Amino acid sequence: MATFIVRRLIASIFIFLAATYLMYILTALSGDPLEDLRTSTAPNKQQLIEARTALLHLDVPPYLRYFIWIAGVGKCFIGQCDLGVTVQNQPVTVLLAQAAGSTLQLVTIASVIAIILGLVVGITTALRQYSGYDYGVTFLSFLFFSLPIFWVAVLLKQFVAIGFNDFLSDPQIAPWIIPILAVISGLIWMSILPGKGRRKLITFAAAALASAAVIIYMDLSDWFSYPHIGIVGVALTLVGAAFGVTTISTGLKNRRALYASLVVAGIGVAAWYPFIYFTTGLPFWGWIGIGVATVLVALGVGWFMGGDDRRPVARTAAIVGFIAFSVLSLDRFMQVWDDYANSGRIKGRPIATIGSGTPGLEGSLWVHGVDLFTHLLLPTLALILISFATYTRYSRASLLEVMNQDYIRTARAKGLTERTVVVRHAFRNALIPIATIVAFDIGGIIGGAVITERVFGWTGMGALFQNGLDHVDPNPVMAFFLVTGSLAILFNLIADLVYAGLDPRIRVS
Repeated sequence: MATFIVRRLIASIFIFLAATYLMYILTALSGDPLEDLRTSTAPNKQQLIEARTALLHLDVPPYLRYFIWIAGVGKCFIGQCDLGVTVQNQPVTVLLAQAAGSTLQLVTIASVIAIILGLVVGITTALRQYSGYDYGVTFLSFLFFSLPIFWVAVLLKQFVAIGFNDFLSDPQIAPWIIPILAVISGLIWMSILPGKGRRKLITFAAAALASAAVIIYMDLSDWFSYPHIGIVGVALTLVGAAFGVTTISTGLKNRRALYASLVVAGIGVAAWYPFIYFTTGLPFWGWIGIGVATVLVALGVGWFMGGDDRRPVARTAAIVGFIAFSVLSLDRFMQVWDDYANSGRIKGRPIATIGSGTPGLEGSLWVHGVDLFTHLLLPTLALILISFATYTRYSRASLLEVMNQDYIRTARAKGLTERTVVVRHAFRNALIPIATIVAFDIGGIIGGAVITERVFGWTGMGALFQNGLDHVDPNPVMAFFLVTGSLAILFNLIADLVYAGLDPRIRVS
């Protein structure tokens, strides 16, 4: 293993050097970084030209100037990174630290959500092959895949931000909209859940009535102005999570896992009141600490109740514990929505269309969390819609291929349950090609974020990259490429290691 990693790292270094050299030369030869000074009418124009030439080493040919830059990158190994300066004499290292945090925050959230949703939807469409649900998801996937990211971003700004903000000024749902939404919901659930004839009609009716009841409740309770989950909603959600997670993780026949999950759900419901009303001034790390403690308590419950089957029971209980913490946190964030939306900085239009944060906003962890959500919403959705289509298609095709293998038929012939066949045998092997797609897609998502950031005015690596191109300044462009290239190399190395973990036939040596 160690030999393989060292070999890959050495090969990656040579690939990185070749790619950065080519990128540096192309950027340096794309224009004249002194053009704005040559056309200037300033009396000290010559002195300004000489100062910039010395600052950016423009008297050195680009073919040799690259080695000055790579020498500065090499200092990162001793903790003294020197990525040069911009044409405005700003240290690129400082600008990159600020921009990378903003962009990686956006890209990480979008990637994680896209991967999870893509895998779940892709797998379920494979299991419901040729159903209405499968055809609908296939259509939407190809539609999203074919849309340019900038156009998706503009549509989101127009309809999700501007349109929804206008709706929030007077959140009243017209009576004729309720039956339409109920019918749409019924059709969706009827296509998702298996069944024929009468069972499909029952699914349609139940989903339509439940959706209509929820919409009417949200309208009558002014939910859009004062959103909440409440203790009843938390209880229903956690009980449903206990049954759902147990079904997937161990199967409902494992009563120890089900009872442990229900106990964790009960603890979550009991913790609702103190969590909601005694966490007003909670700092960020305190919130993280509560989350870690919740998962550890759930692990302990599962381990204590697991008997001879401790590991799967503890795992199931821990997942339910994480869901409980997430639901309680979501409800707590909702508690400050009204204060945030009607504050002097927001003025009743909470869904942001530009920027990564509200300047000068004061408040608790929960207020800043809502502000982060409202600014992340649109750019994250734009990135998710494009990536989601890719993951859905690949995960569906991969699982369908695996499900036709001989060992799957053998597992079924042995009498294993369908859950065991899918989760333990098929799903694990279906993840192997997905690991490759994820590794390649990381760099692509960051590249797409350049356009997304520009549309939404998100000050991140996209702005750093664009400013470098506009001023024919290789240093910020190379800083962007340094991060994206390093991440691409790193994730490709991780993908190789994941192969060995997913498939025991693969030996890393």
